[in-house]
Amino acid sequence: MSHLSTGGSMTTYEQINYEVADGIATITLNRPERLNAFTAVMRAELVDAFDAVDADDDVRVAVVTGAGRAFCAGADLGGGADTFNAGSEHRRAAHEDLGEVDGAPRDGGGTVSLRIAASRKPVIAAINGASVGVGATMTLPMDIRLASESARFGFVFARRGIVAEAASTWFLPRVVGISQAMEWAATGRVFGAEEALRGRLVSRVVPDGELLATAREIASEIADNTSAVSVAVTRRLLWGMLGASNPWEAHRLDSRAMHELGAGADAAEGVTAFLEKREARFPMRVSRDYPGFIPEWPQRPGGM
Repeated sequence: MSHLSTGGSMTTYEQINYEVADGIATITLNRPERLNAFTAVMRAELVDAFDAVDADDDVRVAVVTGAGRAFCAGADLGGGADTFNAGSEHRRAAHEDLGEVDGAPRDGGGTVSLRIAASRKPVIAAINGASVGVGATMTLPMDIRLASESARFGFVFARRGIVAEAASTWFLPRVVGISQAMEWAATGRVFGAEEALRGRLVSRVVPDGELLATAREIASEIADNTSAVSVAVTRRLLWGMLGASNPWEAHRLDSRAMHELGAGADAAEGVTAFLEKREARFPMRVSRDYPGFIPEWPQRPGGM
């Protein structure tokens, strides 16, 4: 159960905590007795939590971390040998609400990663321990990944006879490059935080006791000093342009965004605050002022 932060709000879930304070939503995977292993319940709760993040203009940034000594040790293997068998009663019961894609049951981890990818708020992963399987792949669409010194990572799917999921075959090579992605995915080995840093999977490694404070410091820098609409548009364009065929597509959208936002109240306030040497008080809100011409991302294939 979530607890209430001073000056903030809470939402109660079964397998995650969700707290909002000071413009930051902290989402904590909360099955510490199972190393926060991923379940169908956790999947649904994470999707709902990110819906809440986007719906709340008071939330500027989301921080995702794990309770206890792990971030997420991967899928809960309680289904035994049939854990990943889509034809098993256990698997069908857990995923009956997800529907199909190209005639196959949708991957549950993919529904989480695609929801995170579609977030209009920046997302920071504070990876505090084991981050394995879906515990690693769900972090890839997050914008900033920080690791504690004790964090461990593993794209272990080939060692379980399955494939990297959660749309990670799209995300991972774009985050770390194809050669590094293939090494980690093909070997399936578990590696430490320093290797993750060298491979650009994470941007910082910090002492265990400083991880959440570091994540919140970055989140506060965003929440306290930037325009919510500017950040939302920037996030969408940066991710969306990874698939653009050439920079003219970015130029087309940049030009229109500069035209519309440049005439907006946040731009006027940002310049005025700078000239008056004071902190800006941006009036625009994502729910009301997000530009309608920005393409949906990730864009759904036709018929989905």
